Amino acid sequence: MTTRWLTPDEQRAWRAYIAASLLLEDAIDRQLQQDAGMPHLYYSILSVLSESPERRLRMTDLAERLKITRSRLTYAVARLEKDGMLRREACRHDKRGSIAALTDEGFAVLERTAPGHVETVRDFLFDRLSEEQVGQLEEISTAIAQGLQEDGARPAADDVPWRRRSSPSCS
Repeated sequence: MTTRWLTPDEQRAWRAYIAASLLLEDAIDRQLQQDAGMPHLYYSILSVLSESPERRLRMTDLAERLKITRSRLTYAVARLEKDGMLRREACRHDKRGSIAALTDEGFAVLERTAPGHVETVRDFLFDRLSEEQVGQLEEISTAIAQGLQEDGARPAADDVPWRRRSSPSCS
């Protein structure tokens, strides 16, 4: 098999993407640590739960939405549970499953932190782009995400931890 090396244009685009994504994630993490004492992942967990019916979601579904492994999610949830921001509940239909539920305290932290988070995202991302570039960013990001999720060979669907289903959803 012959290696398909990146062209100079692709290499520049790749390096620019890596630099931008790392710098943006760092800026978001710094803001969230300062305002809420939590990393971006923890904020994202609270945010996804706040948008879910009854502020509750099965752990496997939460891992899928966040695109993280269940073990990484379990660790983060344990910390958030210890801090009183969410609680775990047993799944009524599956003894092995569990639900993450956002507490009132967690929702209050999210409400207090959201304005600063949105301002950081706006300052470091959207205020630097034209309307056309915002549309392009969405189009490019969607194409990449769909390609990674639909590609049957890399990674195989069964090898993606957040896609695995062991039982039906809890309600």
